[in-house]
Amino acid sequence: QVQLVESGGGLVQAGASLRLSCAASGRTFSNYAMGWFRQAPGKEREFVAARSGSGGITTYADSVKGRFTISRDSYKSTLYLQMNSLKLEDTAVYYCAAALFPGPFTVGRAVREYDYWGQGTQVTVSS
Repeated sequence: QVQLVESGGGLVQAGASLRLSCAASGRTFSNYAMGWFRQAPGKEREFVAARSGSGGITTYADSVKGRFTISRDSYKSTLYLQMNSLKLEDTAVYYCAAALFPGPFTVGRAVREYDYWGQGTQVTVSS
């Protein structure tokens, strides 16, 4: 089992920055690919960004590319999402997720590929 706890959400104005954190426990953090997903009211959960295990491969949704950066600190077993130039459409509950893929360079973008999920943290961007 992997336990994930997100933090760092809040209410910000458009153009501002936020950094989300996801603290992981229960298994060897570096073995897992980690991802961020988000879900806005009335919409399906969607992929935001992901990073492979120890191989360091990253992938981003087109909507956040160039504005968001995913990173991980294996010593702290923590995943981060630095969000810059926030837009109104970034408003959502953000979820951290973990998956055990084969190999250190594999990373997934689909909700169904991830086995463990945090409880979510709300990000609200106002005009």
